[in-house]
Amino acid sequence: MSDKTSTKFQHTQFHISKIPHLNLKAKASSTTKKILVLYASLISKTTSCVFRMFRQLALLLLVVLLGYVYQTIQPPPPNICGSPNGPKLTSPRVRLSDGRHLAYKETGTPREEANHKVVVVHAFDGGKESVIPVSLELVEELKIYLVSFDRAGYGESDPNPKRSVKSEAFDIQELADHLGLGPKFYVVGTSMGGYSVWACLKYIPHRLSGAALIVPAVNYWWPSLPANLSKAGLDKMVTQNKWLFRVAHYAPWLTYWWMTQKLYPPSVRVEGHLEILSRHDKEVVRMLSQQPNEKPDEKVPQQSAFESRHRDLMILFGDWGFDPITDVSNPFTDSNEGSVHIWQGREDKLVPVEVQRYVAEKLSWIKYHEIPEGGHLFVFVNGWSDTIVKACCLVKRNLVCQGTDVSHVLCWHHINACNK
Repeated sequence: MSDKTSTKFQHTQFHISKIPHLNLKAKASSTTKKILVLYASLISKTTSCVFRMFRQLALLLLVVLLGYVYQTIQPPPPNICGSPNGPKLTSPRVRLSDGRHLAYKETGTPREEANHKVVVVHAFDGGKESVIPVSLELVEELKIYLVSFDRAGYGESDPNPKRSVKSEAFDIQELADHLGLGPKFYVVGTSMGGYSVWACLKYIPHRLSGAALIVPAVNYWWPSLPANLSKAGLDKMVTQNKWLFRVAHYAPWLTYWWMTQKLYPPSVRVEGHLEILSRHDKEVVRMLSQQPNEKPDEKVPQQSAFESRHRDLMILFGDWGFDPITDVSNPFTDSNEGSVHIWQGREDKLVPVEVQRYVAEKLSWIKYHEIPEGGHLFVFVNGWSDTIVKACCLVKRNLVCQGTDVSHVLCWHHINACNK
């Protein structure tokens, strides 16, 4: 065999010997690919399964969280007076046209003999027992009849889920008609009860003989209230109350949660927080605390704190449906026919005096009285309630001391002179 033939044979033999090895490697590579594909598929399916499981778990947690949130913002149903498990009825009530009941209390001269019939509207967290202290001497002198009532949801009056500023006026009108007060009557509202008086001036002005708003609460979001004045008034409030007012205005559906949550003090009320009161108000609180009959009325929130206190806040700081500064007119064309009064303490730390002055300047037909040393509670001392009722009922007498800074100023130290 030649050298060329031998070399060719060896070369051929080398390649033939390599073929089985290549086949094995190809087979191994193919198997590996299949394993890798299977592994990738398994990982993909596992990942997809895990993802679906986590997604379902997240969805479940979201549902649970939303359910918890709904429960925390949803107030419990009211415990209606007179129902099988509800509080007992102890007061007379009238049935309104929508089926609700209003509880009331009558004082003063019997209504059949009275010359002046006055409907008294209580403040926040008050009730029919929270009447202004009109003296027996004035009642007998002028033959004044007074009726106070539990506003919807308070005390023994049925809650009104549709309660609004407007509904307050018609509740008062129906109460007056059921009691036979005649075609006209007076309304006197204190603090948050002031928005009920504004409602009467707007919706039933033809039924009024006169009206008095005593330190009436203001809505910082009235459309015509200047933004700088609104901000200045709101900034005077303590931080907790500022947040509460904003919640009631911007997110009323969170009011119940805000008032019941424990993370942050929801509000500051007078009881136990005398620092929010003026010097004069602190003296009034001390004086009232020494009177045995002046105790908080436990019946006020007995049906539902939400339907009484919380809804009051939502209504006051919500949309009234009208602006009292631009949409309310003088109901008395003749000055001897009747009059409307605002009484405000200059040192009131709960209702800004600057806002009341602005309202009085815009509504010049309202008789505005500012008590220099008075606070939010001035009506309970020094015969102020007599002065207010007398000014409302006796429109022909000049009971106002003239001032210079506002249109009508009743001076604290001139009260006796004014009534002579």
